[in-house]
Amino acid sequence: MPSDTPLILSFDTSAAHCAAALLSGDRVLAAQQVEMAKGQAEALMPMIEAVMDTGGAGLRDLTAIGVGIGPGNFTGVRISVSAARGLALALGIPAVGVTLLEALREGHDGPVLASIDARRDEVYLQRFAEGAHRGPEMVAFDAIDDSWSLPGLMCLGNRAAEIATKLNTETGPAPYAPAPAIARIAARRYRDGAPRPAPLYLRSPDAAPARDTGPVLL
Repeated sequence: MPSDTPLILSFDTSAAHCAAALLSGDRVLAAQQVEMAKGQAEALMPMIEAVMDTGGAGLRDLTAIGVGIGPGNFTGVRISVSAARGLALALGIPAVGVTLLEALREGHDGPVLASIDARRDEVYLQRFAEGAHRGPEMVAFDAIDDSWSLPGLMCLGNRAAEIATKLNTETGPAPYAPAPAIARIAARRYRDGAPRPAPLYLRSPDAAPARDTGPVLL
């Protein structure tokens, strides 16, 4: 599929889904998203293959890869970031990390407050506004206050309607699904020489190392 138009593969498993998209220029050639709480490791590569087949392209046709880096599920973030690094290395192309908060905001020009469920009655928040960016942060839902508000602010994402009510502002849907949004952002960034994708973790892992010293292995 030779073309001068950049061809971007994107995928994300950082939330309770497995998602992938293939973008050529400004046109989505193929996209899939399946909601799942677990099993993304087994589902991701077949989904990538299906998206590439539907889009009529091969991996060697790709210009760059976009990948969701969180914040979200630890295991899910690692799955997609590892896959992106491996594919990029094998194909000799750049991989671009994009946060899900950035993906939520994609397509909006005005001030946006993006939110993602962090469980335990907490949310990941990031405000996008010229000269007034804030976050990303993990915030207890009850602690969201007027310091997050701005004139004309649009709340997007998980619990957006509740947050908009708290801040007396507007809410609306995200313009794009996660994978197409990630692809669009990666298409703008892949030439910038960004470092390879790295997970964005805003919460400490639930599992902690044992305090007892383990046996010495001889």
